[in-house]
Amino acid sequence: MKITDVKTHMFDCYRTNWVFVEINTDAGITGMGEATLEFCEHALVGAIEDMKPRLIGRDPANIEEICHILARDTYWKIGPVITSAVSGIELALWDILGKSLGVPVYTLMGGKTRDSVKIYANGWFAGAKKPEEFAAKAAEAVKLGVTALKFDPFGSAYMNITNAELDLALKKLWAVKEAVPASTEILVEGHGRFCRNSAINIAKELEELKPKFFEEPVPPDSIEELGEVTKKARVPIAAGERLYGCAAFFDLLNRTGVEFIQPDPSHAGGISELKKISAMAEAKHVSFAPHNPSGPGATAAALTLAACCHNFEILEIMLTDVPRRKKITDERLVFSNGNIVIPSKPGLGLEYDISEIEKYPYRQRFLRHYNGELTDIRPTSPEENILYFDFE
Repeated sequence: MKITDVKTHMFDCYRTNWVFVEINTDAGITGMGEATLEFCEHALVGAIEDMKPRLIGRDPANIEEICHILARDTYWKIGPVITSAVSGIELALWDILGKSLGVPVYTLMGGKTRDSVKIYANGWFAGAKKPEEFAAKAAEAVKLGVTALKFDPFGSAYMNITNAELDLALKKLWAVKEAVPASTEILVEGHGRFCRNSAINIAKELEELKPKFFEEPVPPDSIEELGEVTKKARVPIAAGERLYGCAAFFDLLNRTGVEFIQPDPSHAGGISELKKISAMAEAKHVSFAPHNPSGPGATAAALTLAACCHNFEILEIMLTDVPRRKKITDERLVFSNGNIVIPSKPGLGLEYDISEIEKYPYRQRFLRHYNGELTDIRPTSPEENILYFDFE
């Protein structure tokens, strides 16, 4: 079997644009991977196009060799554009291999360690601004059976945080805490906003709340500062969604005391690389909780890792999405008792409708992380902000 073509498809999903990689073969088997970067999409698509000549004619089953060559031959120190391109290609190659053998990709990586995985919900707070609005949205989410909720309560604070901003953030957190059952886990998102001292002060204020973790308290290039935060914080710290490859996670694991690592399968190297990262973390008794706020291809990859990684702790899921998500693949996630059931279809378990993807072409979107509009990630109309999984 040989690779005959490589294509990319961009899809406007309201919050950002998803980027899918399609790899065709002379055996008539097509693999699909997701490389969504959430910004600089044209640079990402250009990188994949530049890699295309290195792929044509190769055996798609030689995944390790292909990805090593693609990463090595960029020569310069690589960052999110290159690693996302390689990740999307890698996922498509695994999809081809699984489909060619008629088995899920996790079977090729040692088989399942679980049949379902606990989720925490992101995106449940769409439109909320005030503490009471977050509380109402949280109550709605737990009525669906959600048992863990994550959100960023920090508005537009960046590097430093005023007492007024911190007080408001804490009011939002406590409003949510008091609106849901005591067993509901609260996860606090930092989005790499803060300097070391602000992060340490926030962590201290979070102690009474007892969050499952405080995520990405300092910028991702501040490993030394993150190490200082983990030394002084008395709440678990999670990090890693903006790190790429084994080397970066080797540093993270050896120079900080993080309790959760969060590589993204669409950015950090794909399934093979994340399996290696998971093993490094397992050796240090660190939990594995990949970043997963994107599309169906990324979720399929994360579920594959959830199936075959012993230290996989919890899976991020966007609770709602625009209705057109349901049109572009045959994705059918089954939600039961706070868990997502791991699918068993061959490959990554999805079939794509390219004609539907093409109905929603690229549209420039700007991320809202630091401008106070983070919660405006979904349309306000209920008809345009729907649950996309099924209930058992």
